[in-house]
Amino acid sequence: MNWIDTHCHWDAPEFDADRGAVRERALAAGVERFVVPAVQAADFARTQALCRAAGQPYALGIHPLFTPQASEDDLQQLDRALAGAAADPLLVAVGEIGLDFFVAGLDAERQQFFYAEQLKLAARHGLPVILHVRRSADQLLAGLRRRPVRGGIAHAFNGSRQQAEAFLDLGFALGFGGALTFERSLNLRRLASELPDSALVLETDAPDIPPQWLYKTAEQRAAGERSRNEPCELPRIAQTLAGLRGWTLAQTAAITSANACRVLPKL
Repeated sequence: MNWIDTHCHWDAPEFDADRGAVRERALAAGVERFVVPAVQAADFARTQALCRAAGQPYALGIHPLFTPQASEDDLQQLDRALAGAAADPLLVAVGEIGLDFFVAGLDAERQQFFYAEQLKLAARHGLPVILHVRRSADQLLAGLRRRPVRGGIAHAFNGSRQQAEAFLDLGFALGFGGALTFERSLNLRRLASELPDSALVLETDAPDIPPQWLYKTAEQRAAGERSRNEPCELPRIAQTLAGLRGWTLAQTAAITSANACRVLPKL
């Protein structure tokens, strides 16, 4: 079976010591492709170089958590980078972009500015977007209605059924990952069970959002223990989705991969 991890920060510092081994473990697990979204302009060239050398797809964008230090020059740099990579089959989206109203201390107006400007760039370059959705689904949807794009993925979605359907109506799929493996994730599991087949794509968000079997408690973290998610965990995460849907693993791989290719056509 072949899997697509639609969200993996393989360029993150957490993988500096063994990045090649992480890729090999992913390939051995059947995860042939993992989409690597950049998070700030300073990373664009490095993310591109890493992904081109490994033959992995990537996206370019400014993450909402990086908007405090971002500037309008960074938007111009993004515009130039997207234009320069227009013929690159590995550039699949503008991302990771979006809004985060969970983390304290972020300027909401500044986030909205960078989100809107990046939606404009996505439309200009004919690319879908990979959205960071954290207590911000309604505001993201409002932005998409004002500035339509070619669909994309609502990453780590955990909103309401109504919000989910609104994203689907705008040509998006919803990313499900490690959080799905926790039995207490009742809303997320209900969504994964009830939404149309075409709504679902798989992701790890590695090195973040570890699945249940990698999770460390606050006490463990305080004692210095760390967990690092990897794209090789995707097939085991998929087992949870398969169980919720009543699918075989082969069906799960085929359906979620087809959905990923539909919303990110360059895959």
